[in-house]
Amino acid sequence: MGEIMSVLSYGIGTVLGFLLIGGLIFLIIHDVTQKKHTVLRNYPVIGRLRFFFEDLGEYFRQYFFANDREEMPFNRATRGWVYKGAKNEGGIIGFGSTNDLNTPGSILFVNHPYPVLEEDRLPTPSVLIGEGFCDQPFEAKSLVNISGMSFGAISQPAVEALSRGAAAAGCWLDTGEGGLSPYHLAGDCDIIMQIGTAKYGIREHDGRFSSRKAKELAQHVKAFEIKLSQGAKPGKGGVLPGEKVSEEIARIRGIPAGESSISPNRHPDIANVDELLDRIAYIRNLTGRPVGVKTAIGGWSFMNDLCDAVLRRGREFAPDFIAIDGGEGGTGAAPQTLMDHMALPIAEALPRAVDSLIQAGLRDRVRVIAAGKLVTPAKAAWALCVGADFVNSARGFMFSLGCIQALRCHQNTCPTGITTHNKRLQRGLVIEEKYLRVANYCTNMNKEIDMIAHACGCRHARELKREHVRIVQSANQSIALNMLYPYPEVGTRSIAVKVRGSEGVAA
Repeated sequence: MGEIMSVLSYGIGTVLGFLLIGGLIFLIIHDVTQKKHTVLRNYPVIGRLRFFFEDLGEYFRQYFFANDREEMPFNRATRGWVYKGAKNEGGIIGFGSTNDLNTPGSILFVNHPYPVLEEDRLPTPSVLIGEGFCDQPFEAKSLVNISGMSFGAISQPAVEALSRGAAAAGCWLDTGEGGLSPYHLAGDCDIIMQIGTAKYGIREHDGRFSSRKAKELAQHVKAFEIKLSQGAKPGKGGVLPGEKVSEEIARIRGIPAGESSISPNRHPDIANVDELLDRIAYIRNLTGRPVGVKTAIGGWSFMNDLCDAVLRRGREFAPDFIAIDGGEGGTGAAPQTLMDHMALPIAEALPRAVDSLIQAGLRDRVRVIAAGKLVTPAKAAWALCVGADFVNSARGFMFSLGCIQALRCHQNTCPTGITTHNKRLQRGLVIEEKYLRVANYCTNMNKEIDMIAHACGCRHARELKREHVRIVQSANQSIALNMLYPYPEVGTRSIAVKVRGSEGVAA
């Protein structure tokens, strides 16, 4: 018996050896004769190690070589704070910060010599959106809210966990351009319905805006948001590959199943600021809900033109809110050229947008929402200091769901189940656990924003002003934000519009 086993083992080993040698010979012949890769032609088989290590390089850098503050798009220290906040473990550290306070652009808050005592603190008040200009204004309670992420771009369990977490934390959930799904409604949270350039979920079969569906959706959502552009890819529409367009996604979006979902790069029916204001007024009157705009900003003309048009036509035509998305946005898959170089970062775009509204005397009319890597309390508090009413975050809430920054959002292979429709990978995202982390992250963000405000001498976060923060310009030199961006005089733009109009120049 033993001799038979020895013969069998020898025979199997011989076969495996021949297979291995044959495989190597095949790879050598293939590599030497192929014409695409120079390294493989010159170094067959061994050259494959180069591609193997290149693929692994980003993960080795993330876990072994990059320090806490140098990684992009989010460093380990930032991700670590979000993870702790989501798990309700607190943001306490010891022995000092790893944040270099001499780095240009660093945020320094101005601590008050007599911070606000606990008994003098006030709850951060909610803000009404659309009050006096629509039938059903929206009372927004949370400073921090969930930015647009479409069902299709993210998975069913991710959307449902966000919905339930938003309800528990009292924040709103933006649908993204993919339409309103049953999973958005699962938690009974406040929802903002985004109207993208393809009008998914709110369109007729020919792609035109559907008044009937808008009225139906108004029964379930608190506000509508017309998306002109997003920070990840200003000037380009979204793409969902055909293999990800399931029957369910197709039904929600109002498109054929199995065909790639491609959004136009702009609304075909909105080509100028007057057409934008017409559309805002039409949807608001049709639904009775507040209507706002989401856009990335590339310069000053858009905000100035928008304010001029509102002053010319009347405050009833103004958007009820405007969401300013910085060029550093990035949840959506996008061409690297656009993601790297298109649109202003939020640090420059937000002050300019707020100032345009102040100059036009419209700051009390239009609520401002800021977005663009504002995933920590310090970044969110900075935005409030500049003049934002709210902060939106997408990737912060993705981290709270368990995102590990694997950078595979566009490949349908997300290892945490957030951006994939692979049921096996989705199994790792347990809704009953993750919705609590979503709620914890939002709650702790609001809590620590208030903590910053109290340290600055404010009774609540909505009292934060530009003088409460300084921006590092160079080593050992910082400047107050109200000096870097001085408050403009209220109403000066309305005077300018009247003067130009009297001179026969189009206002």
